[in-house]
Amino acid sequence: MKLQKGIKMLIVSSYPPRECGIATFSNDIVNAVKIVFGDTLPVEVCALQNSEQHFEYNNEVSYILPVNSLKHYRMVAEKINERNDIALVCIQHEFGLFRGEYGDYVLSFILALNKPIVTIFHTVLPNPDEKRKKIVHAIADLSDRIIVLTKNSQTILTTNYGVEETKTIVIPHGNHNVLWEQKNTLKNTYDFSDKIVMSTFGLISQNKGIETVLQALPEIVKKNPEVIFLVIGKTHPEIIRQEGEIYRDSLINLVQELHLENNVIFINEYLQLSQLLEYLTLSDIYLFSSKDPNQAVSGTFAYAMSCGCTVISTPIPHAVEALVNGNGILLNSFENSEEFKNAIVYLIENKEERIAMGKNAFSLSHATNWENIAIQYRLLFDQLTNREEDLRFNFPPIKLDHIKKLTTDFGILQFSKFSQPDPESGYTLDDNARALINMVLYNKVFPDNNTLKLANIYLNFIEGIQRNNGWFDNYKDFDHQLTKQNEEVNLEDANGRALWSLGTVISHRDSLPLEMICQAVKCWDKAIKRIDDIKSPRAIAYALKGLYFYHSIYKDEEIKSHIEKLADELLRHYNINSAENWCWYEDYMTYANNVLPEAMMYSYLVTKNPKYKKIAAITFDFLLSHYFMKGQLKVISNRGWFKKENERVFYGEQPIEVATTILALDLFYEVTRNKKYKDQLKLAFIWFLGNNHLKQIMYNPENGSSYDGLEDKHININQGAESTLCYFKARLIMEKYSDN
Repeated sequence: MKLQKGIKMLIVSSYPPRECGIATFSNDIVNAVKIVFGDTLPVEVCALQNSEQHFEYNNEVSYILPVNSLKHYRMVAEKINERNDIALVCIQHEFGLFRGEYGDYVLSFILALNKPIVTIFHTVLPNPDEKRKKIVHAIADLSDRIIVLTKNSQTILTTNYGVEETKTIVIPHGNHNVLWEQKNTLKNTYDFSDKIVMSTFGLISQNKGIETVLQALPEIVKKNPEVIFLVIGKTHPEIIRQEGEIYRDSLINLVQELHLENNVIFINEYLQLSQLLEYLTLSDIYLFSSKDPNQAVSGTFAYAMSCGCTVISTPIPHAVEALVNGNGILLNSFENSEEFKNAIVYLIENKEERIAMGKNAFSLSHATNWENIAIQYRLLFDQLTNREEDLRFNFPPIKLDHIKKLTTDFGILQFSKFSQPDPESGYTLDDNARALINMVLYNKVFPDNNTLKLANIYLNFIEGIQRNNGWFDNYKDFDHQLTKQNEEVNLEDANGRALWSLGTVISHRDSLPLEMICQAVKCWDKAIKRIDDIKSPRAIAYALKGLYFYHSIYKDEEIKSHIEKLADELLRHYNINSAENWCWYEDYMTYANNVLPEAMMYSYLVTKNPKYKKIAAITFDFLLSHYFMKGQLKVISNRGWFKKENERVFYGEQPIEVATTILALDLFYEVTRNKKYKDQLKLAFIWFLGNNHLKQIMYNPENGSSYDGLEDKHININQGAESTLCYFKARLIMEKYSDN
């Protein structure tokens, strides 16, 4: 059954401006689904509140359910049943959210609903009494699927409550993207540059166990007066209602008794997300001191790890699962000040290990950022609603942030450590040529003087690394000196790519300043004299692209002759290496494979030689037959090339191969108008957006960069120039296809 377009998911939950962890959780899901999927999966909210509460909600809140009125559960459910466009109801479950014994009022709501139901259990308590067990089992029985946030909760549900494991799915708590290099910047902004900052945050209650940390501090600050402990967050509204500020006052009194006034700062606010993330990002150590052994999961804990904090935590189930492989310190017990003291002292005295732990936590947290969690919810939604249409993603905005950050006055740096540019990696002609092409194309669509300034930097680099004889070197260090790599590595590909970039500049003479065109022509005239020195297939292909773009402006017969000669050389490679089941130019496939058939097609466009077009189509279709599998793009692995006689190696996919696939598909669609190429182009691009074997995004929403590699079980979240520039070009191409 194909469902109508515009069907929606309804989330039943507390919701902002209500100050509640689950309200924040639901709001994060709503925002993430909107970012990743746009209007292809609208989400509405049924807000839970007490009858005495009154909130001004955002537009996504369509219903309000007064939880202490049993009749309203059925009334609201019946209103939802009348909606044909609501295809799935997602209930956020926490025992305290609903009224009745163990929150059993929710059962009347579930019984009245005639929709597929997913229930998210935020708390799963072990060893339940019979009443709790019956209620949880009933909720699970009436739900189509149960989501839990940890494997421990899944185990408890199956062993203590008798819920079938096949009915449960683990989707972890999400977290937010931050940039690693902001840690020191924010410390300076908040005047903490000379401090060791520790923090904890959340709605304050006695279960937080903050006094345990305070009691550990006197000996620490005596030796390390630079230590600051930030206690971030308001007292929980329910605690305020029941007992006022008794607990917070007790903490303030304890600080005074222990003479910690200069080292402990209370931030008694319910912070906006942006400021909260800033406090966490500048923190060196995050202290999670919960004294509730049954606290299944903590959003505060997840956020701290994703901000690169080294976490010290009591052994709640979430921490037991997350603090592995050297990404934090898991304590053995609860309410143990001595353990906290020893762990804090260790991290203070071992700075390098502390930083390494924070980096490990930061890396591992990428898999559970909210965009990736949104994909998991969408996949479950499609499964339970029998959606037949393909997964459709929202195109992220085009951002130059990371490209600008990588760029110095001399050129674009080669690598990053996470998103922090690495000066030691130096510069390459390869990356500056890519960057120049990108800025020229971007300026054509979005004219801007700042873009031209970047383009000038890259063009100057290309001119500066060209030898007097016209040949190009590829590598310079951060001090602008040529490196020994130029003597050890074949430079043909870099020279071919330089011609491509120069040809691109020259072909855009109508949108670029005259001085840039003249500079590019000067470099071109020197480089073209070395065209016969380019022998390898990929270098030939890059050069052919440059020759095509040059010829599009200057109909030079000599350039046409060069194109024919190089295209014939590619044909020679094809005739030597192709076989009945191997329609390719080499006896293996390596990187940037698409540039070969793409160059053949460009050669046809200049010469009109049908042989070039025929071989371009045969080889491109052969390549695509190995790239598109089961609704996904799976490009050649960098772990091992795909050889004619060997089985193919999978995983180890890189953005360069995805982007070159998109470039070639764009050209072939423009030339042939064959719809299959447009469809495959869109499918290729959403590899970046999460349609890959890990179902994780391959771009950084914060800065517009791309991650460096998709491995079998993780993503390499370094963000180098090659990956970022390839993604940027692919995203720019998709502007043409955003409306169709």
